[in-house]
Amino acid sequence: MDACKTPPPSSGPPTPPLVKSVLQDAEQTRLAIEMIGLGARLQVLESEVSLPRVRLIRLYKELCGVSPPKGMLPFSTDWFVTWRPNAHASMLLNAYRFMRRDGGLDGIRAVLAGYRMYREQVCVTGAAAELSFTRAWTLVRFHESGMLQLARCKCCRGNYVVHAHDQRRQYVCRLCMPPARAGKGRKRALAGAAG
Repeated sequence: MDACKTPPPSSGPPTPPLVKSVLQDAEQTRLAIEMIGLGARLQVLESEVSLPRVRLIRLYKELCGVSPPKGMLPFSTDWFVTWRPNAHASMLLNAYRFMRRDGGLDGIRAVLAGYRMYREQVCVTGAAAELSFTRAWTLVRFHESGMLQLARCKCCRGNYVVHAHDQRRQYVCRLCMPPARAGKGRKRALAGAAG
């Protein structure tokens, strides 16, 4: 019989259902569009934007005309410390830190601004960008979690990406002391194009 009794009314006022702001929704949609435009993968979008996965997929298809690519995100720190990627990763991470320190940005906004600055600088040199937006985002995550750090080169005084536990005291970057075969593939390609 006790099981059929109605529970006593709660002492406080009823909690209102969560109402999502239309402006917040529009801001999150705009952020997703910006990130998709830079090439963000679906997993990155899901981590940074509070829109449902179904909406993100629909938005991706509408903007790109194809479904988002499947597969895992890069998960190794080793790629960022190899010769050519290291120069690009270091440029990006320094731009990101500048945007946080002097630009007053944080989170994904700092990543977006740092990535744009990196792309502008690479464009000026005429080189191809080594970092996709997803790789740049991953690099920042590795840095923020302490897996990758910056070390100052004793020769050029630039700050370069290194593993967290690498020797940093007498560090010499790979631009000041490139590996023996660095640039050989590019020289062959240029010679083939000239001939």
